[in-house]
Amino acid sequence: MRWALEEAGLAYEEMLIGPEDQKSDSYRRMQPFGQVPVYEEDGLVLFESGAILLHIAERSEVLLPSEPHARARAKTWVFAALNSIEPHVQNYTSLDLFFAKEEWAKLRRPSALETVQGRLESLARWMEGREYLEERFTAGDLMMTTVLRILRHTDVLTKIPVLEAYRLRCEARPAFQKALAAQMAPFAKNAPAGK
Repeated sequence: MRWALEEAGLAYEEMLIGPEDQKSDSYRRMQPFGQVPVYEEDGLVLFESGAILLHIAERSEVLLPSEPHARARAKTWVFAALNSIEPHVQNYTSLDLFFAKEEWAKLRRPSALETVQGRLESLARWMEGREYLEERFTAGDLMMTTVLRILRHTDVLTKIPVLEAYRLRCEARPAFQKALAAQMAPFAKNAPAGK
């Protein structure tokens, strides 16, 4: 949720962890499933990206408009990204990334792709003539873009130009660029020489 913190202009400190940390009792007390991210602030510990995003967004009109209806719509899009789009995207990409050589996955892939395409076509119809999901960039766009990025190893979005343009527009935001560079820096620093 580094991107959200950058959009909101809030200071933060990262804590890098490894797989062994994720299995530890101390980490599991913060995140019962051993996943990332975990967010800590003044004794408050949150997990789950959507919950963290909404918490950060509550502190920033950049991410959540002050007008009640616009605010509620932005929150709706956060949930739409996580509930209506992400499960189907994750299902499809897991076939490619984790089970590509399995015969059952090869058989399942066409119907998983069809389901993802159906959801994305509905989203594309909504996006026609729009720059963002609503009148301006909000937490909903941040979460939707985060979910759409899961497909970047495929050509699924490039076949839906309105969504590819939307994703690229959101990724071009200075806060995204800063967050991505900061996220990748430890990997670059620790990469073996010559890689």
